[in-house]
Amino acid sequence: MLEDRYGLELSTTSTVARDAYVDAIDRILAADGGVEDALGVAVDADPDFALVHAAIGRQHHVMGRGKEGRSSLETATQLAQSATVREQQHVEILSNIVSGRVPQSLELTKEHLTDHPRDAFVLAPACGVFGSFGFSGRIGREPEQLAFIEPLAEHYGDDWWFQTIHAFALLETGSWEAGRDLAQQSLEQRPTNSHGAHTLAHALYEGGADKEALDFMTGWIPGADPTGLLHCHVFWHYAMLQLIDGQHEAAVQTLEENCLPGTTPSPSINVLTDAASFLWRSELAGVPRSHRHWEIVREFYEENFRRPIVFVDAHAGLAYAALGDSEKLSATIDQLQELGEAGRLPAETTAATLTRGFAAYSTEDWSTTIDTLEPVMDHVVRIGGSRAQRDLVTNTLLAAYVRDGRADAARAFIANEHDRQPSHPVAGLSAA
Repeated sequence: MLEDRYGLELSTTSTVARDAYVDAIDRILAADGGVEDALGVAVDADPDFALVHAAIGRQHHVMGRGKEGRSSLETATQLAQSATVREQQHVEILSNIVSGRVPQSLELTKEHLTDHPRDAFVLAPACGVFGSFGFSGRIGREPEQLAFIEPLAEHYGDDWWFQTIHAFALLETGSWEAGRDLAQQSLEQRPTNSHGAHTLAHALYEGGADKEALDFMTGWIPGADPTGLLHCHVFWHYAMLQLIDGQHEAAVQTLEENCLPGTTPSPSINVLTDAASFLWRSELAGVPRSHRHWEIVREFYEENFRRPIVFVDAHAGLAYAALGDSEKLSATIDQLQELGEAGRLPAETTAATLTRGFAAYSTEDWSTTIDTLEPVMDHVVRIGGSRAQRDLVTNTLLAAYVRDGRADAARAFIANEHDRQPSHPVAGLSAA
């Protein structure tokens, strides 16, 4: 039988299908573009190749096309009946993910990896801040993620993809220097690897290496694939680095051209959270409010999200707060509280509390902002996202301290960040 790049047997006799499938999986793992074209070649070469249909389903799912994703996994499940046990399990795990049965998929993944540790495409959905651990809502999800990944390292050696996921798990638990080294090794093997570049940007941010990070991204960005999964998000990082560097106009331009709705093919979850986060954090840094940009974000949110979902929920009220829409902001908080209390959000009521803090900040009620956010800072990890993304909350609290005349509290908070050293672009903080 033919094998994939990880030495796993594939139930296809078509070398064209195998080669196109391997290429597509590598593109997905790297967050590069051209995924659907490669999958199209594979399915044309062998329409009965179950894993191709499973990969197509997963791609639909990642891009927010749920109905199409479930349909493709149904096809994959039928075709897998004549495939190997490994491939049947592979399809079953992806089917659970696409159908929203994430906890079940994670348990199946753990069992599957015992016998097939190099089944990278099954491992991938469990990794990262948007993965099974990342969206679990658990406070201890970051060390859990690292503990899940590290035992697999011996099976992957210097594989460029595994280096990125291992690196990210390390830097999110404070080992950003080790994470930086692995990310650099990954990029040496596959320089266009968007996941590798993204991970290195995170590692440099965590270490406060702003100039190095900006120089790296300035050199890497021109070659970035505009059709890749991470297009919006890598440009978000670039815009944030420009913001930290004081290049406010350039940062806003980066957002306008690459992150606002309508400018990027990236998944809706990235577009909404990146655009809203940048606009809010840019104002904390002293950039004047753009009602036009916020209107675009609000319209996009209302068109694409019928109700708050994990990670999006923590950003749901930002546009309403910025635009002074107190009625919709109040309704959003009530909805987040209700869904959280009903156990329908992994982070329970954390997002509702955060949105109350954002609401208080928008009305310049600094003391209420502080009193609301301070008690839940240890719970912010539950909303999902990376440490760098969750600095949306941190910087809001720091800005409230500064504006409330409590610069000492802001400095004490920063000094308490023992395992990370990021810069905090908050107007007045450095001079406070």
